[in-house]
Amino acid sequence: MSISYAIEPRSSHVAASATGDLLDRMGVRMAFAKDEEVYGQDEDADLIYRVVSGAVRTSRVMSDGRRQIGDFYYPGDLFGLEPGPEHRFSAEALCDCVILVLKRTALKAAGGEAELANLIMDATMRELQRTQEHLLLLGRKTACEKVATFLSELADRRDADTVDMPMCRQDMADYLGLTVETVSRMLSQLQGASIVEFQGCRQFRIRNHDALARLAA
Repeated sequence: MSISYAIEPRSSHVAASATGDLLDRMGVRMAFAKDEEVYGQDEDADLIYRVVSGAVRTSRVMSDGRRQIGDFYYPGDLFGLEPGPEHRFSAEALCDCVILVLKRTALKAAGGEAELANLIMDATMRELQRTQEHLLLLGRKTACEKVATFLSELADRRDADTVDMPMCRQDMADYLGLTVETVSRMLSQLQGASIVEFQGCRQFRIRNHDALARLAA
């Protein structure tokens, strides 16, 4: 992990707010190598994080030793905001990435206490919505529909038809509640049906938007 204090203002949906301006002005850029831990499960949640480049996954180790992926975060996304004092999940860099970090106490001292409260409330509501959608995905869809939904949502979040995938097949499997063999088989099935086309292991292109949308519905 390396640290840089030279922060240039960035434009994003968050930077348009007062809190985003404070993050840009007061935050510290920290570089993380692939698979490096950003913060650990049950550690104090005293920092705010925003992805500048690269991607981050959150995960939690269950009591039986299994790993559950919480979510994936991409440039512009805030993460690590908790309603309580500790992180419920750990966070790791999926690839080499740069993350903007700011202490919550520093934000409050700069007059951003109301903005911080709003950020936490917004983050809690987003996490609740995504948790509900994830539970529906895990409980009500077939393996093929789960994988199709994952690819569709990834393309939507990256706003592109050709999408780089920073996560590996095992990450996808742990997120979707499938085995890695099933994930690989479903990806091959979707490609064989000309719905998506993989250009290597970590990049795909949507070939049939309607068919993918029907599976993901």
